[in-house]
Amino acid sequence: MQNPEIDSGAGEGLTPPEELKSAMSGFMTDFKTFADTVQKRLQQQEDRMSLFDRKTMLAARRPALAAGAEAEAPHQKAFAAYLRSGDDDALRGIQTEGKAMSTALAADGGYLVDPQTADRIKATLASTASLRAIATIVTVEGSSYDVLIDHSEMGSGWASETAGATETSTPQIDRVSIALHELSALPKVSQRLLDDSAFDIEGWLAARIAEKFARSEAAAFVSGDGIDKPKGFLTYPKVDNDVWAWGNLGYVPTGVDGALPTADAGDVLIDLVYALGAEYRSGAAFVMNSRTAGTLRKLKDADGRFLWTDSLSAGEPARLLGYPVLIAEDMPDIASGAAALAFGDFAAGYTVAERPDLRVLRDPFSAKPHVLFYATKRVGGGVSDFAAIKLLKFSAA
Repeated sequence: MQNPEIDSGAGEGLTPPEELKSAMSGFMTDFKTFADTVQKRLQQQEDRMSLFDRKTMLAARRPALAAGAEAEAPHQKAFAAYLRSGDDDALRGIQTEGKAMSTALAADGGYLVDPQTADRIKATLASTASLRAIATIVTVEGSSYDVLIDHSEMGSGWASETAGATETSTPQIDRVSIALHELSALPKVSQRLLDDSAFDIEGWLAARIAEKFARSEAAAFVSGDGIDKPKGFLTYPKVDNDVWAWGNLGYVPTGVDGALPTADAGDVLIDLVYALGAEYRSGAAFVMNSRTAGTLRKLKDADGRFLWTDSLSAGEPARLLGYPVLIAEDMPDIASGAAALAFGDFAAGYTVAERPDLRVLRDPFSAKPHVLFYATKRVGGGVSDFAAIKLLKFSAA
């Protein structure tokens, strides 16, 4: 009779020690596979963390201009949506200095233009034929800008070791206050054009606003009366330079009413140049309109050489007697008693003060089916140093 235990495993099974050894081998194989999988996943996690750290470092090293552009992008996108459809939800959600734009700006009548569009407008204003190109530009937050001018010499004297010091005189300080006024533009466009996604609404708006602002500013800086607009330098009192006093602009007469002298006409220009103090001449420029320029560029010296020199390179102004010329079309024509030519250091003599913000209010109702954009900014201007500007007056005296 056969043993059942022997029959059931004969030639096929393993002895207990061999079974244990086989089981342990399988377990170790499975554990190694598991360990390899865990190690692989840990390595992947470390790689992701390393990549995140590198991106963080790159962002920290990124130039301020690039970081600023990313910060400004939501404003630009939200502003474009407002211009096209009037949807201001995104603008209201933008935080500026911890305050919602809606609470900061709605009471002032509009939303801030996005920085990119504002920069395009400023660049256009700076490049136009306006006194802005040679005057001093200051940015203020208030409603006016005060310039303190010391137009006298502070007393001084020589002292010796044994002699007593004498009392010196005190300087005379004048305060020039430049008020800011609201400058506005009202460009108009059809809603159908706004609905066209290919239409560059920001570029169109920047061009229209800059065009209107440039024309209005240029006229005001020359001849503005100071009532709800900047005060132009030609509206200040004018006196003969021989009796000039602070608060007035000095002029040099041509000696001929409404014209230049027929002989040695260039001499009156030289008189005008040297009527200006030496401390101002190094930064001085001539200001005139195109018709006056057409007359003066024909003048020659005693040797037949033109006093006018055309620009030798793009972007450089023409020169008269070696000084740059700004063509400002709002200057008066040559006429009887007209101060048609100015010469001076306008960076010292005239100051333009402006607020940095530019606002736009969308109006889809007043001009249906068109949409109006009411753009406003605050700007002022005035003479800040009366000694820095001289005029050529086309008069006998």
